[in-house]
Amino acid sequence: MLEQILEQGRAVTDAALERLLPPAGQYPTSIHRAMRHSVFAGGKRLRPTLCLEAARLIAAGTNSVMSAAAPAGSTGGTPRSGIEPDGLPRGIDELGAALEMIHTYSLIHDDLPALDNDDLRRGRPTCHVLFGEATAILAGDALQTYAYDVLSRLACGPEQRVRIIFEVAHATGTVNGMIGGQVVDLESEGVAPDAGTLEYIHRSKTGALITASLVTGSIYAGAAREQVERVREFGQAVGFAFQIADDVLDVTQSSQQLGKTAGKDRDSAKATYPALFGIDESMRKARELVESACQALDEFGAGARTLKELARFLVERKN
Repeated sequence: MLEQILEQGRAVTDAALERLLPPAGQYPTSIHRAMRHSVFAGGKRLRPTLCLEAARLIAAGTNSVMSAAAPAGSTGGTPRSGIEPDGLPRGIDELGAALEMIHTYSLIHDDLPALDNDDLRRGRPTCHVLFGEATAILAGDALQTYAYDVLSRLACGPEQRVRIIFEVAHATGTVNGMIGGQVVDLESEGVAPDAGTLEYIHRSKTGALITASLVTGSIYAGAAREQVERVREFGQAVGFAFQIADDVLDVTQSSQQLGKTAGKDRDSAKATYPALFGIDESMRKARELVESACQALDEFGAGARTLKELARFLVERKN
């Protein structure tokens, strides 16, 4: 079941990305080739999949208690375009694609020599290795720009679109967002980490966009505000756990298994959970966070099973 969900999320997202991005032959070809190289380099499409599943949960209306409260705090109701036979709101694939564009932009920039200086991503040469630093920077910029182009045209109500754009912009910004987390991560290299700084890095650099993926999916599907906050609580715990598990993988798996250079965190003297707490304690913390996340969705009943399974997968995965 989980494998099918992951495969569907990947296929739906890839189809939307193929449709939305300029073709490689579109002038100027160098930038479009670079963008597509990084976007289609592989990857599990976890953020879009989480977005899709949050939307499916809300669209299904599985929890009568929480659904009854929707009129008082609704974010706009069912998307104007309706629900597909598979339970996904029509057009949600474009939201997932926009989230993947933003995630890929962050990876392109993160791999640059001025940041993490990595030459391998998703098992392939990084963007700047193939296309040069200048084009890689611009490819990242272009993906972020295209993402907001797509977000501005989503097939949901105008209030929902504005809220979605706010959530994504905030999650990628400097205050408790991805860029802020990246800055603190860089500034913490070679410095003895403390638990508070480490938590800020993980919740911001990685967790914020994961949370936004879930939250925006629920908003798109017309969730009540109370439902959105439950999903947000789930996302914050899962995003934190995901990065802790990623830290552990960096020191326990090979480059071939990871699809990126293993041991980079250690070699760069980065602030990580294994460096501060050890591998066993780090995994205990990650699993504890996942269980807390799952409890946040208990009021949705059996309909939340897939999201809970995804949460556990994010921590137990091997790459």
